[in-house]
Amino acid sequence: MTTSKQISRESLNALQARLQGAIIAPGDPGYDSARMAWNLSVQQFPAAVIMAADTADIAEAVRFARQAGLKVGVQATGHNVIRPADGSLLINTSQMAGVSVDAAARTARIEAGAQWGAVLPETQAAGLAPLLGSSPGVGAVAYTLGGGLGWLARKYGLAADTARSFEVVTADGRTLHVSQNENADLFWGLRGGGGGFALVTAMEIDLFPVTTIFGGNLVYPAALAGEVLRRYREWIGSLPLEFTTSVALMNLPPLPMVPEFLRGKSVIMVRGCHCGAPEEGQALLQPWLDWQAPVANLFRPMPFSDVAQVSNDPHDPVPGHTTGAWLRDLSDSVLDALVEYGVSNNGSSPLVSTEVRHVAGAMASGDRNAAAFPGRDQSFLLGAVGMAPTPELHARVVAFSNTFKRALQPHISGLYVNFVEGQEAREAAADSYPPETLQRLAALKAQYDPDHLLDYSYQFITGHDVA
Repeated sequence: MTTSKQISRESLNALQARLQGAIIAPGDPGYDSARMAWNLSVQQFPAAVIMAADTADIAEAVRFARQAGLKVGVQATGHNVIRPADGSLLINTSQMAGVSVDAAARTARIEAGAQWGAVLPETQAAGLAPLLGSSPGVGAVAYTLGGGLGWLARKYGLAADTARSFEVVTADGRTLHVSQNENADLFWGLRGGGGGFALVTAMEIDLFPVTTIFGGNLVYPAALAGEVLRRYREWIGSLPLEFTTSVALMNLPPLPMVPEFLRGKSVIMVRGCHCGAPEEGQALLQPWLDWQAPVANLFRPMPFSDVAQVSNDPHDPVPGHTTGAWLRDLSDSVLDALVEYGVSNNGSSPLVSTEVRHVAGAMASGDRNAAAFPGRDQSFLLGAVGMAPTPELHARVVAFSNTFKRALQPHISGLYVNFVEGQEAREAAADSYPPETLQRLAALKAQYDPDHLLDYSYQFITGHDVA
């Protein structure tokens, strides 16, 4: 283990006296769990980890880091690490997990470390739903800062558009309230531009009256993948906004966590969440059942609190590699590439999941001048994940993913920043934004963090890298 910076124990003790949360340094009990990223392929060794208890702790930590000449990293769950926080002061917000709901106003206040899995029960108790993602283990705040496209996206749009306000700590240690009426430039940038301008300590979001859905998966053999993809392309053209869907090619490992009938098999799944009347969702699904009986029909009416069962993302940290891109179309050449790279024939594909989400709908009607999010006119979102328990397998997954995306390049129209990590996010995330948006984001960075103290998010200044 190495860190590029060392902090004296005396300095840490002095800082600890000003904090409510604990400081964990290399060699201390709990250091490994505090520094851990959700993707276990990522190893990071910060100079110290601050287990922040509140906004005041974060402000103190930022001021300390500036004085000590340290960069500052932040994580709640450790998803989508863009660059390892080696030698930094890593602020872990996982203990800041408060959630409060105002049922009358249809809003929720969510602290920086809260996961969607903790937010959802609180909102559902009030008969309301946030625009969460597919995984309950993802941090609500970071997800929202990148845009946020979940199972209600076609009907209600982006999570970023639901943000009413943020509480932040700036790179010089100030605490600000950020909204459309206060620090409006920063409010614009945080809604879809990531968190590299200031450290968000809490946010207030709008909620929606959704308590029940019709959702699940139709499972077909991978041998039918080409036909399923073409039928999916036609089917989605007639769907109402209430039905958000995807199609996923899955190469499932032979592990106990996988249902027995799927272990070690390659399949294609038609997924969806219909937030209208269940009988309407069933009627819209019926053409699939009329065409061919699936291996399994997992669609059912369910409480929205069970929406994570649609995607069934892993609950625990795993080693792997994630990539994604916006797709201009679902032309035959795109569908052929999905089959070629997404279906494993005797181990030919190291990808566990290759999914295309149909997202066209409400996000296109959002105010384009109110948020930095760049993808409002997109219709299809590709996400691909490979498991990589060893460095050799990780290198194979990355190389395979890059080859896959080169095959799709004529049909790719940028990246969705929540679906990329590591080197790809460092090198290409800025290309996802149009020039005028990129210019505004770079100006925000120069205004709020001119010394690049917060250098573990996306970079919007060409040629800049962490010192």
